[in-house]
Amino acid sequence: MVHTRRTVSGMSLPARGSLPVTPRTTLRRRAGRGSHDRAEIDAILDEALVCHVAFVADGAPVVIPTAFVRVGDHLYLHGAVANRMLGALAAGAEASIAVTLLDGLVLARTAFHHSMNYRSVVLFGRGAVIEAPADKARVLDALLDRLAPGRSRASRPADAAELAATLVIAFPIAEASAKARRGPPLPDEGADAALPYWAGVIPLVTTRGAPIPAPDVTP
Repeated sequence: MVHTRRTVSGMSLPARGSLPVTPRTTLRRRAGRGSHDRAEIDAILDEALVCHVAFVADGAPVVIPTAFVRVGDHLYLHGAVANRMLGALAAGAEASIAVTLLDGLVLARTAFHHSMNYRSVVLFGRGAVIEAPADKARVLDALLDRLAPGRSRASRPADAAELAATLVIAFPIAEASAKARRGPPLPDEGADAALPYWAGVIPLVTTRGAPIPAPDVTP
């Protein structure tokens, strides 16, 4: 099969409202925890630093974790031009991208009711290549500033050779859903309510530590 390289130019402005519900984004299990609201989807995407990209390569499923940034209506992925995942997306392969934020461990009196508090987004679609060097540079600046605010102005920008060696993929936020669990464990009933075991939530928080200078940095 011959694939056509998919490309886009420019960077979209943020969308508002809710995304349309499709068969792939219809929430069936615990549907009350789900949402197609763009504000909620964007908030989760903007807090996360890593996504997992699922695609098919050589007839077999593959899942790759990678850094990303959201700008407007797209997620942007980047890597070497020889990257297998990005090459598949550039060729028009269908993909699903998952982002998860873990907020707490939910401990119940019974093993069956243990759970986790989380916020997640799952997206479906096809990516497209960002070709223009100026658009690539803007995406990479946005990624740097997502990792550390202002970092794009505190480092040497990519030169022409580095931009040419980098493949940037735009993945649309068009077919997606969010899902979250919050709060305590499910209430115990009957004899389980009298069991002598602790129940509640152990919060999990990701924090940034104090910066550790590289060995060659002058104080």
